[in-house]
Amino acid sequence: MNTQDIILKTLTESENPLKAGEIAELSGVDKKEVDKAIKILKDEEKIISPKKCYYGVNK
Repeated sequence: MNTQDIILKTLTESENPLKAGEIAELSGVDKKEVDKAIKILKDEEKIISPKKCYYGVNK
């Protein structure tokens, strides 16, 4: 499973939007890698940012 898949899984399992640091902590992925993957996932419109610095799955 790649970093993007892990982040999507973590966000899907969360009831609320999460900050990058929280995603890193819950998924066990380094925060720098989380930041890179978030940028890609946002560009692909797989995740959204309902408020600044928080991320959730685009349903």
